[in-house]
This record gives sequence, C-alpha cells and structure tokens, in this order.
Amino acid sequence: MLHQYVEQFLSYCQIACFSERSIGTLTARLKEFNVFIKSKRVKSPRAIAYTHLIDFVSDFKLPSVHVKKSRVWTLRQFFHFLVLNQWISKNIARDLPYPKIERTIPKYLTIGEFNQIIKSLSHRTDSLIELRNLTIVMLLGMLGLRTSSLVSLNVQDVDLTCGLIWIYEKGRRRRTLLMPYVLCELMQKYLNMSRRKTGPLFLSKRNRRISQRSLQNIFRTIADQTGIEKKLHAHLFRHTAATLLNKVAGIDVTQHVLGHARRSNTLKYAHLNPDQYAVYMRQHPYMKKETS
Repeated sequence: MLHQYVEQFLSYCQIACFSERSIGTLTARLKEFNVFIKSKRVKSPRAIAYTHLIDFVSDFKLPSVHVKKSRVWTLRQFFHFLVLNQWISKNIARDLPYPKIERTIPKYLTIGEFNQIIKSLSHRTDSLIELRNLTIVMLLGMLGLRTSSLVSLNVQDVDLTCGLIWIYEKGRRRRTLLMPYVLCELMQKYLNMSRRKTGPLFLSKRNRRISQRSLQNIFRTIADQTGIEKKLHAHLFRHTAATLLNKVAGIDVTQHVLGHARRSNTLKYAHLNPDQYAVYMRQHPYMKKETS
C-alpha cells in the first residue's frame, strides 16, 4: 500500500544527499511500517492516524529504545515528504515523542592503555595486515575518525608530502585534517608495502574494502593480545582522541578535528582534563588545612 510512496521517498533521500547509513535505516524502518499498516488494513496515507504511529513505534516484540528512536525519526522524515508532495495535509508524525535514552558514562582509553596497544602492534609490522591494523588504530586514536569515514578512505585521499588526509563525514561533507609526523611515517611505510596508488586505503584479507565487521574482529584480536578489559570499538578510540586532544590543545581544536558543528557535541567526547582539575583543586581555598 505504501510501496510507491516509499520508493519515491528513498529516491528523494538520495538526491538530498542522505548518507548511505541513513538511507539503509530508513529503508528497514519503512519496510516494517508498511507491514504494520497492511495488518491494520489501512488503504491510503490519508487514512493513517496518529494512534497507528504510536502503536507502530512500540510494536514488534518490545523493541529497544534505540529502535523506537529510529522509528520516530523515520516517520517524521517520511510524513514530512508526504506533506511536501501534498499527499497528506499535515505531518502527524511531528508530535511523536522521542524515547528517553539513559545516559551512560562514556569510556575512553588511558594513555597507558593506548600505548600498550600501539606497543603490541608495533612488534608485528613486518606483516602488511599487522601494519594495516596499527595504522587504523593510530588514525582512530589520534584523529578520532568515525567508522564510516575510516572505511571509505581511499589511497588518493592521503597526501604525505603535505601531511594531509581528506575524509568524508556525515552528509558527504569533505574535510581536511593534518596528520601528526609519526602518523605520516607509519602511513608511508604502509603505502610502500601495499604498493597501491589508487583504490581503498584499507583492504580485508580477501582484498576487498575493509568493513565494520572486519574492524570489530581486529579490535577483538587486539583486546585478546593486550589483555585490556575494556571492550574495544571505534567509538572508544574516538573518545580517546577527543580526550587527549582536549588535554593538549583545548576544546576548539578538538571540535575541528572531530568535525562537530556544535561545541556541545564535542563536550560529550572531550572528558575532564585531569591536569586542569588537579591545578584547580590545589588552588581551592578549602583544600589546605588551616592552622590556628
């Protein structure tokens, strides 16, 4: 019943430069919504009621809060598109509330833990795969790249003469970052060993562009080799990069490197600088014991 509207909406999303990940999410959620609406025997978009949307958001075997949030976002986008094309008169999904997600305390690697990972990988750089893994960890831990940006990197996105790397962010935005000297040296060694001038920067063992699943396997192997108890993932390295950058360069530089449009987003990643905190506490008027 909604199939033709969904197809046109997804085509619109591609023209509007939605990311591949966003389009994949919209496709999956709208497929679920189409099945749900069919079960309610609703015959047109105009016949869809607000109660239908509420029931859908919480339907299908008690979905997680993240799935509910994804469904709300999808319905808001889809019904906005229907209004633009005058297939319905009002975006009834606009009033759908986003579910509350409990905030968890973000984690990051300490300098000791990050150095432990680098030291472990540095002992096995004679292998192209191990050298690739070290380069990936350094990129994530020093520049805080998102997984999607790392996966989409090509050899031609790296300029070692100027020490620059071009990355693609959400919304297909292209940004330029300056690589530290140690990362440039490592990247040069990796490119020399791979002997490739174009194509994906990081390949899997099957000579295909590395995937998010491959990255998970790499992190799992690193955790086993180093004995680090924290669950390693790309976002953990992003938090680590933000924390270390904030410690030496401040929040403005950290915001630029992470590619955040809003300073408030960067503050979620850049954890409290322990050095500044220690200085503050030493100067606190009640830290010293008064003598009578």
